[in-house]
Amino acid sequence: MEPAVLRDDMVDSLEHESKGCVHSERVSVAMRAVPRHVFVADERGAYADRPFEHLGTRVLSPSTVARLVEALDAHDGDSVLVVGAGVGYTAAVLAEIAGERNVHAVDIARRLVVDARRNLAEAGYDGVLVDRRNGADGLPEYAPYDRILLEAAAVSPPTALVTQLADDGRLVMPHGAGEQTLVAVEHSDTGRADADTATDAVEDGEIAERLGGVAFQPMLVEGEQADTVERNRTRREDREFARRQAEGRTGWEQDWIDWDG
Repeated sequence: MEPAVLRDDMVDSLEHESKGCVHSERVSVAMRAVPRHVFVADERGAYADRPFEHLGTRVLSPSTVARLVEALDAHDGDSVLVVGAGVGYTAAVLAEIAGERNVHAVDIARRLVVDARRNLAEAGYDGVLVDRRNGADGLPEYAPYDRILLEAAAVSPPTALVTQLADDGRLVMPHGAGEQTLVAVEHSDTGRADADTATDAVEDGEIAERLGGVAFQPMLVEGEQADTVERNRTRREDREFARRQAEGRTGWEQDWIDWDG
């Protein structure tokens, strides 16, 4: 079956009331335009509504991408930063909406940056800038951004990302550790102490909307990515691991029970 037909079927299912992930025409048009099979190796599986694992990261399902992009509410001409470029698919959808020259993406894993650049170029979005950065630092060289999308969970909005927002900017992110909620964060005008609003104040930003539960991998810091150079253990650590292994029970150390005694 032609990929264009599979894309239409995919978006039709996301618009159906049973999922209700796609609400706006611009998101619908964008997701119908982006060839997702370029970003996911399996052509038919690319249009199934399920995630994939790739190079130590999770490739988000189409319904999750739709939720994120709808929550971000980007428009034509907006400057957009995607933190957690992954394979580049979300950046491509946003490039269809905002214009590819207006979309920047960062990822902490070098292999994913190379992958995303290649995928975006093959799909026709080589104007999207993808750089290897610590996601919490954002991309200050091109700030401010009208929209920032964080595709990883954090217990609070990274300060650098909030400060890189434009005056009317919007940051969308999974908020929390164990239990996560998709939230939209905006600049906090003042450090309000009102009891009714204090619970929504988060560092330099303010939670403007709570958009339902999600489950994302936590945001990584330098040294935690899958392609990092493995740190050598010290001799002290080697002795400690050996001791633990020697003292650990394997299940056969228990005394036999004499049932006849």
